[in-house]
Amino acid sequence: MDKHIGEMIKAELKRQGRTVKWFESQINRSHSACYDIFRSHDINTELLKTICKVLNHDFFIDLSSGNPMSEN
Repeated sequence: MDKHIGEMIKAELKRQGRTVKWFESQINRSHSACYDIFRSHDINTELLKTICKVLNHDFFIDLSSGNPMSEN
């Protein structure tokens, strides 16, 4: 199964009870840019590093593991 990084980020945001508006301000991106991230199958590593820090979650581990985050 291919891992969808955008869906993983959106799921983590929801798990933490954070809003998209909060996320926008934390990563300094527009509303539409955040939804573009949620739809993306891939992501710039510098942006992903920022998102990992903001959400305090290491998506790099999720991407490199054998199991999708949703199965953890």
